[in-house]
Amino acid sequence: MNAFDFLHGSWDVANRRLTAPLDPGPGTWVEFPGHAVVRPLFGGAGNIDEITFPTLGRQGVTLRLFDRDSERWSIHWADSRTGRLDPPVVGGFAGDRGDFHGVDTYGGRPIQVHFVWYRLGPDTARWEQEFSADGGRTWELNWTMDFTRTGQHGA
Repeated sequence: MNAFDFLHGSWDVANRRLTAPLDPGPGTWVEFPGHAVVRPLFGGAGNIDEITFPTLGRQGVTLRLFDRDSERWSIHWADSRTGRLDPPVVGGFAGDRGDFHGVDTYGGRPIQVHFVWYRLGPDTARWEQEFSADGGRTWELNWTMDFTRTGQHGA
């Protein structure tokens, strides 16, 4: 239930994102900073974070909730550009790696989404996102976030 407790606190986030996921060709990567603050909910059975991307002029919110019946986490994302809560990805951790899967649409076509969380120690973490447009046969990495703690754990 407390799998995301490591994330509570304040973080600087180095983002690297593919500008046109699932387009043919090699693609162009952009890098930009972020700052996230993660707060616990429900005694460890959830958390919420707000991330600000100062150079992009936008924010995002992530809501993570632990389903006590299925013992799986759901991760929900909303972006200030759309004001919409995206469909969740669902999964859990095995050791220090968390895998979460879901379905969504991108560019008007159905896709599968995979998030991976890596707990790298008390002051670092990594998140990756990849899409599949062919039913999960192939995956394209399109966004990474490297987290570095800026304050005390839980601050």
